[in-house]
Amino acid sequence: MKYWLMKCELSECSFDDLKNNRPNSTGKWRGVRNYQARNFIRDDMRTGDVVLFYQSNCDEPGIAGLAEIVRAAYPDPSAFDTESDYYDAKSTPDDPRWFSVDVKWKKAFKTYVHLKDLKANPALKEMLVVRRGQRLSIQPVKKREFEVVSEMGGV
Repeated sequence: MKYWLMKCELSECSFDDLKNNRPNSTGKWRGVRNYQARNFIRDDMRTGDVVLFYQSNCDEPGIAGLAEIVRAAYPDPSAFDTESDYYDAKSTPDDPRWFSVDVKWKKAFKTYVHLKDLKANPALKEMLVVRRGQRLSIQPVKKREFEVVSEMGGV
């Protein structure tokens, strides 16, 4: 099992939206258009991996809780949809360029873990999300970092 931090813009889907407004509390993680993040999805994410759900592009960015990968990499359907903002004419079903995973709501943190609190915790100084210039929407998380963040969240 691996651990991940996955950023989702609050306007796209909040952690509460994932739980309450998606079928079976499961969201289809589509529209990733960064090659490194795509490689994490395609090559490294597996069913059962645990996700720190990070809400971004909001007044209070941070981690709201835990989710789980319930469907491993599959071709991102939005890449083939000409009506989608994520359409990619060079990606085909036979030779997909972009991939998706399905993420299921697992557990809310008792305490929302703000980015400023992640940055202030010396045990997390190497965590990718706190590093300057690190903007990937999907990031691997070390087991110890996951444990520290979960403790901060009251889980």
